[in-house]
Amino acid sequence: MNVDSKLCIGCGACASVCPVNAIEVADTYVRADKNCTNCGICTKSCPVGAVTVERKL
Repeated sequence: MNVDSKLCIGCGACASVCPVNAIEVADTYVRADKNCTNCGICTKSCPVGAVTVERKL
């Protein structure tokens, strides 16, 4: 999971939909921990398009 810090508003929408609870909201940004599976669910919930994932092949 990658977060564009210039776009992220820290709303936590991505964290609320994470199926493995791997996203933490801290101050005005979010970050994923080592449990992130890059499933991409969080990207659809971001209202400003700040979250992207790179699929591992």
